[in-house]
Amino acid sequence: MEISKAELASAAAASSGAGNPTQELMGAEVLVKALQAEGVQYVWGYPGGAVLYIYDAFYKQDTIQHVLVRHEQAAVHAADGYARATGDVGVALVTSGPGLTNAVTGIATAYMDSIPMVIISGQVPTAAIGLDAFQECDTVGITRPIVKHNFLVKDPKDLAMTMKKAFHIARSGRPGPVVVDVPKDVSFKKTPYAGYPDKVEMRSYNPVRKGHGGQIRKALQLLLNAKRPYIYTGGGVLLGNACNELRTLVDMLGYPVTNTLMGLGAYPASDRKFLGMLGMHGTIEANNAMQNCDVLLAVGARFDDRVIGNPKHFAQNERKIIHIDIDPSSISKRVKVDIPIVGDVKDVLTELISMIRESTTKPDAGALADWWKTIEAWRSRDCLKYDRGNKDVIKPQYVVETLWNMTKDADAYITSDVGQHQMWAAQYYRFDEPRRWINSGGLGTMGVGIPYAMGIKLAKPDSEVFTITGEGSVQMCIQELSTCLQYNTPIKICSLNNRYLGMVRQWQEIEYSGRYSHSYMDALPNFVKLAEAYGHVGMLIERPQDVEPALREARKLKDRTVFMDFRTDPTENVFPMVKAGMGITEMLLGAEDL
Repeated sequence: MEISKAELASAAAASSGAGNPTQELMGAEVLVKALQAEGVQYVWGYPGGAVLYIYDAFYKQDTIQHVLVRHEQAAVHAADGYARATGDVGVALVTSGPGLTNAVTGIATAYMDSIPMVIISGQVPTAAIGLDAFQECDTVGITRPIVKHNFLVKDPKDLAMTMKKAFHIARSGRPGPVVVDVPKDVSFKKTPYAGYPDKVEMRSYNPVRKGHGGQIRKALQLLLNAKRPYIYTGGGVLLGNACNELRTLVDMLGYPVTNTLMGLGAYPASDRKFLGMLGMHGTIEANNAMQNCDVLLAVGARFDDRVIGNPKHFAQNERKIIHIDIDPSSISKRVKVDIPIVGDVKDVLTELISMIRESTTKPDAGALADWWKTIEAWRSRDCLKYDRGNKDVIKPQYVVETLWNMTKDADAYITSDVGQHQMWAAQYYRFDEPRRWINSGGLGTMGVGIPYAMGIKLAKPDSEVFTITGEGSVQMCIQELSTCLQYNTPIKICSLNNRYLGMVRQWQEIEYSGRYSHSYMDALPNFVKLAEAYGHVGMLIERPQDVEPALREARKLKDRTVFMDFRTDPTENVFPMVKAGMGITEMLLGAEDL
C-alpha cells in the first residue's frame, strides 16, 4: 500500500476518526501513519530483520525522510541533536538485539538531559519473546532506568494509541525519551485503522503546568526584598521555551544571572548582567555570587554536583532559595529549598512578571548597587585570561574565541563532544541565543558532536553548524562522516587535537601526581587523509597565525564538510576548576594554584 504526500494531510485529518472508513492496514503502515500525523520529518535509523516490514512501509511513502546512519548510537544522537535545536520530538529507528543495545548510550544521553524523543525498536515475534531467539534482548528491562517510559506493543490494534501516548509523554512535563518496542509479527499483521487518535488521556500521567499562586506571591516578596539577589537558570528554561520570559524578568529587576552548562544561551552572554557559566569550570563571579547571595531564584535547574560542588560547603552560607521546576522530584533533591514552585517555567515566570508589574514594592536600589560593586570586583580578576600572545603553539581557547568572533553575528549552531574542548567552548563561545549550544551535559557522552551536527544541519540547512571536538571524542562516531556525505549535511569540524584524552590527563596531573595512565593517544590517524577518504575536505593547522585563515576558508566552503585538525598545546588545562569534593568557591585559577 502506498503512503504518499497526499495522505499526510489525511493522516492528520483522520485523527478524529469521524466519517472515515475503516481500513485494514499492516502494523508497520499504522506506525508510519502515526509518525506522519505527528508531523515527523526525519527518522534516523539502521535496518535489520525485526524492522524490515517497517522499512518496507517507509519505502512506500515520501513525506518522511529516513537517514541511514552507520551505527545505531549515532541514530539516536542525531535525533537528539535535532530535538535540542528545534524543540520537536526526535525519532530514531533501530532493530532488535544489538540494534537496541547499540542505541542505549544515545537513549541514556537524552534521558539525562531531558530531551523529547521517541525511539522505535524492533523485537522478535511475540511467540519467540523469552526463548533466547536470534537477536532477542529484553528491551523494556534494559531501557527502563534510562527512559521516561517504554512500551512493548503486543497487538497491532494498540499501535496508533501507543504512538500517541509515546509522543505525548516525550514532549510534555519534563521531556524525555520514550521507547516503543514492536515485535516483528505486530508490524506485519493487519488491523482495522480508522484514523490516528486526536487526544490522549492517561489517568496516571498528568503533569502540572500552572504554578501555585500563593507560592509565586511568596517568591515575589522574597525577590523584591533581597539585598543580594541572584538568578540561577538551567536547561529547563530552554526546554520550556521560557527564554523571553527570563530575559524580561532579569531586565525588569536588574539582578545578576547565571546559566548552567545546559542553560547557556537562555540569557545573552553579551549582556553585562550575565556573570558567565557557574560550577566546576565556572567563573569566579558566577560561583562567588552563588555562594554569597541572600536570595536565590533557581529556574529549571537541579543543583547537580557539577554546579554546587560539595552540598555541605554550599549550605554554610544562609540564603533563601526559590526553586521553579516542572519536575517535583527535582525540588529539594540535593539542596533544601524554601519556596518550591512546581509548574511549567514559562507559565510561572509569566505570572511572576505580571505580579512584579502590579507590585508597588521595588528592589532596594542601594543594596543592589553595593551587590553589583562586589560582583564587579570579582569579575575584574578576569578568571578566563590565557596566553593570547603565544605565537609558538595554538592555544585551544584561541580557536574557540576566534570562531566566536567570526560567527557571533551569523546564524550558527555549535555542537561539542565531551572533555576539555567542551568546557573551552562553553567558556569562550558567548552564546546570545537559545538552542545554539548543543552538548551532552548529564551523561557526558563522547562521540555526540558529529551526529548532533548532522541532525541540526538537516533541520537547519541554511545555518552554519560547527562541531568543537577533540581527537579522542571524534573517533567514537567518526564513521558518520559517511552519513554526512550521503545526506549532504556540510558541517564544519574543529578538532582541538592535543594528542591526549585532555580532561583525563588534566585530572591525572592534578590528582594523580602526573601519572598519565593510558591518556596519551599513541596512534592517531592522519585526520586530513581520513576526511578526504570519506569525500570531505581536510585541513591541518599547526600555527596560531593560521587559525583564522583556516576558519575563513572552511566557512567559504559552504557545501562541503570540512575537518580542521588544530594541533593545540598538549599542556593546557581548563581553569577555573573546582576539584571533586570541594566547594564552588574553592577554585583553582591556574597553574600557580597547583
